[in-house]
Amino acid sequence: MKYIISFVFLAFFASNLVAQTASDTQDMPADAVALWQEDHTTIFAASEVNLNEFVWIARPVIVFADSENDPNFRRQVELLQERPEDLAERDVVIITDTAPRDPSEARTRLRPRGFMLVLMGKDGEVELRKPSPWSVREISRSIDKMPLRAQEVEDRRAAP
Repeated sequence: MKYIISFVFLAFFASNLVAQTASDTQDMPADAVALWQEDHTTIFAASEVNLNEFVWIARPVIVFADSENDPNFRRQVELLQERPEDLAERDVVIITDTAPRDPSEARTRLRPRGFMLVLMGKDGEVELRKPSPWSVREISRSIDKMPLRAQEVEDRRAAP
């Protein structure tokens, strides 16, 4: 009798897990990585992406604010849009989050307060947090100091 109850419980648990996984994937949009690879200037809302999808593919730059009307948020987006080719060269994906009442995976993981700029490495680790807007030049300099970026530049030079 113990085995039957255990089997029924296990079957019920497994079916709920499969149903939950299916509903989680339905909530996610098509494929953020594929969209970004088609157009490196695409700006994603944090609710549209899973940061883990970009590990070893791109460097997320996440711009948090409590509202789209935050002057720092608006200035930061303007700065990022000024030199998109520099960001594309460094495999940067831009993600924004202005919905503190509906926390995204990024907001839950990084726990910003008000405006915050976060630069993550391709390994998925936080490399930089800033409480004020940064120019593409400043972001690029920070990326260029990363060991992985130095290796990428070296590999491109060596490629025929």
